Amino acid sequence: MQTILKKHFGYDEFRPLQKEIIERVLLGKDCVVLMPTGGGKSLCFQLPAIMMDGVTIVVSPLISLMKDQVDALHTNGVSVGLINSSLTRDEIFDVMNRARTGELKIIYVAPERFAVHGFENFLNTLKISLIAIDEAHCISEWGHDFRPDYRNLKQLRSKFPTTPLIALTATATEKVREDIVKQLELKEPEVFISSFNRPNLSYEVLPKKETLKSILAILSDCKDESVIIYCFSRKDTEKLVSDLKKYGFKAGAYHAGLTPQQRKENQEKFICDKINIMVATIAFGMGIDKPDVRLVIHHSLPKSVEGYYQETGRAGRDGLPARCVLFFSYADKFKHDWFINNMPDEVEQTKAIEKLNHVLQYGELNGCRRKFLLRYFDEDYKETNCGKCDRCVAPTPLDTSNVNLILKTRKQNPTRSLSPLSSFLSGRKKNNQPSTLFEKLRELRMQEAQRLGVPPYMIFGDKALHEMAKYLPKTPKQFLEINGVGSKKLTQFGKIFMSIIRSH
Repeated sequence: MQTILKKHFGYDEFRPLQKEIIERVLLGKDCVVLMPTGGGKSLCFQLPAIMMDGVTIVVSPLISLMKDQVDALHTNGVSVGLINSSLTRDEIFDVMNRARTGELKIIYVAPERFAVHGFENFLNTLKISLIAIDEAHCISEWGHDFRPDYRNLKQLRSKFPTTPLIALTATATEKVREDIVKQLELKEPEVFISSFNRPNLSYEVLPKKETLKSILAILSDCKDESVIIYCFSRKDTEKLVSDLKKYGFKAGAYHAGLTPQQRKENQEKFICDKINIMVATIAFGMGIDKPDVRLVIHHSLPKSVEGYYQETGRAGRDGLPARCVLFFSYADKFKHDWFINNMPDEVEQTKAIEKLNHVLQYGELNGCRRKFLLRYFDEDYKETNCGKCDRCVAPTPLDTSNVNLILKTRKQNPTRSLSPLSSFLSGRKKNNQPSTLFEKLRELRMQEAQRLGVPPYMIFGDKALHEMAKYLPKTPKQFLEINGVGSKKLTQFGKIFMSIIRSH
């Protein structure tokens, strides 16, 4: 296990619970895994898939999620394929043939695929070692993102009675966990619950007034870094993108009003760092593995605490500090009320009202925001002060004074071009500016990513680049000690990255 962990994933040690979960899977036992976004859920089925004889089937709800994980595994030297609606008929047949010959260790499939005629027959031709259900909360009507297609997965137990099942999710209350076990008919499953605490994330709530000024001031901390801003509607999304572009920011939109091709292109630009700000409705982000998002802003009130936790969880997946900001207004509550009142099902209405009330409690909170979030997921947080929320530490006031001047100037002269390094972004300053070497390594990473056609973080994460800049590895042995560097990446990238380090 340890050898494969380093060889394919570049890590020297497991995160909490990963080793215990993998050992249970290797024994052929069912399990349920609750782990926060960025906690390392995927490794819990990817590593045993490599070790086990046969192929692992991974059920995943979004094409973008599959592609992200498949690309990352390819980069790490793992033979993997996917089957979904984005592939042509010939491409799907090719994946099936490679699976039948034993070439593939993992196949990602969409839940809808189980309803396709002939797919079950294909599965019966394979030696399936493990079935992993990712985003397993989607199978429960009590979850925040119930998907009817997931109910087709109930047949897996009867069709593959001796194959171990692992169900994974980042957000599930006790009721949802019980429903997952019931719906999938798991046999004596062990439930692994990692801490929901994300200590690298900070939480704050701001009044929703003159939000553009506030956002511009907040972005002063995020030069060229990845940011997600969630909005209530398509209209809000497009308006904010337009405003940010006026001030020179590289921003794109993601919502259901765009064509699938437009959504795909904008998402690719964000993942590949061609734009660094994604303004989106909640349609964006589920399962996105981009680890270096430094800021998540909720421009509007989320409809549930589960959704809010999952969306903020897209920040700081690499373990480095990241910021979560919510703009709070009762006007947004009334927008949600309109949709809730138009729900045809009274039971669904009751659930939605309850979930929204919990969000309002979070916004009006006097105590620790982290403690509230963890308590919601049945975790007792014993610290009296988390040190990273606006209720435990007095936040530095936003400096929007210069923003007023720039907005006025822009109104008088709309053709004037402004850059996000402009003087008005003088609010909060970072204590730790990235080193010159880090920037050189970052530039090299971008070049290699463009050459190979993959997102930059799949070459190396920011954490790895920071360690390179700090420890200056100049030999293969030293380079292997960097977090996220395995033998495959040493062979592929070690020489050129160490060359930059030596010349520096």
